[in-house]
Formats: sequence, structure tokens, C-alpha cells
Amino acid sequence: MDATAEVGEVTIDRFLGGRVEAVQPGRGHHRSGLEAVLLGASVSSDAAGTLIDLGAGVGVAGLCAAARSPALRVVLAEREAELAALAERALALPANAGIHGRVVTAVVDVTAPERDRLAAGLAREAADIVVTNPPFDLAGSGTASPETGRRRAHVLEGGFEAWLRAAAWLLRPGGTLILIARASTLPELLRAAEGRFGDLAVLPIHPRPALPAERVILRGAKGLAGPLKLLPGLVLHGPTGSQFAPPLEAILRNGAGLADIHETWQG
Repeated sequence: MDATAEVGEVTIDRFLGGRVEAVQPGRGHHRSGLEAVLLGASVSSDAAGTLIDLGAGVGVAGLCAAARSPALRVVLAEREAELAALAERALALPANAGIHGRVVTAVVDVTAPERDRLAAGLAREAADIVVTNPPFDLAGSGTASPETGRRRAHVLEGGFEAWLRAAAWLLRPGGTLILIARASTLPELLRAAEGRFGDLAVLPIHPRPALPAERVILRGAKGLAGPLKLLPGLVLHGPTGSQFAPPLEAILRNGAGLADIHETWQG
């Protein structure tokens, strides 16, 4: 049976002004959007080597990174076989023809033992970059969705420890981790990074100029030292209205990189 049959109705969604198209479940599962696009935009357009999108879902972050960075080979690592199958379907779409040969999928749970990662085609210290958008809600922190697919995508069982351990296993020494998470989980995230990643930079993401940050993007390097840097915040919207600020529109519609619109992200 086709694994995608388990997700029911799907939609084809356009990102980066149509440079990327993703196949997403219509309901019952997490649907990627702003966070995944920002994660893809956080990777430099001249990045090269292997990037692994850890917990990729239908692959939006990895697909966007591949479209913006032509020298990257991308692996979409996802535990839900039906979501990985949707990523495979997306790679066959005409809009994604330019990245098809550089992107592959791997069905594997990021918290699984090493033997399972190896069996899925992942290798120790094989990645130059790992990007990841872990489930945003720590277990026990709120009311979980009654829909299994959404609950598994949104609730982080066991905290960040297993995810950052897996990222460190995948990355070569000096390789880059980039992660997006809720701002409220930053203390747990920094604890999990300790001893694994250094030269950390934290970019707060504010919904409006006068509101506290709701998301953060964390960048770090495996095994390197350096002080924590708290960067100037990125603001999504103006004081009123639902329209994205012009710099965000440049990312969402025109495929600009995060460093293009927020120069302190240069690393």
C-alpha cells in the first residue's frame, strides 16, 4: 500500500515564490510554514557539502535550503514513513526539478539507536550542517492535540537532549547546527547544547516590535568554543496588521537568505 494513503487528502503548497513546492497533509498532521522557511533561509546560499534536515516532516526546510544553496546535498530524515513519502512525491513535481538529484529521504527516528540510523543510510560525522525544527511543546507543558500525527509532531518527549545528541552524532567536528524552537524553551535548549556545541548565537524572533520574542533560532558549532551571542531580534510584523514586514517578505516570496535581511546572522 502507498504510505501516503494513510494521510488522506493532501495539498500542494508553494514556497519561496514558487521556487519550491511541498506536498502536505490536508489535516491530522503538522503543516509546515514560516518556521520551516526561516530554517531553510538560515543556511548560507554558498554552503556546500551535506545538510541533514532532522525530523524533516514533509521536507520544507530542507527543500528550501536545497533551492537556495546549489552546492548542498540534502538528506530529509523523518520517522513517519507517510510524511517521507510525501517528500518523495514533492521531489517529482516539475517545480522541484532543479533540486531533485540533490535531495534524498531517510525514514528514521532521530532518537533511535545508532544501528537504526546506520541502517537508514545515515553515517556518523557525515554532515556539514544539521537543521532541525523539533516539536515545540515540551512533554507536560500543555494540552496535546487529540490527533496522533499532530501530537507526535508538536510534543517533544524527553526534551532536547536526544535531539542534540543525534545532531552531534551526525555532524563532523566543527559542523554547524541550526535549530528553531519556542523562546520559552531556551534554558532547556542551552543545557542540552552544553558540552556538544559552542560558539552559540541566539536570534530572537518577535511577532511585533513591542512584543517579547516567541521563537528563537539557535546556531552552534560542534566541539568549538566561544561565548554565547544574543543577536538583535528579527521582527515579523509591523505594529498592526497581518502583513509580514518587508524583510520577511523578501525571504518568503523572493528566496532571500536570513543573512541578506539581518546582517548580524552572518557567521
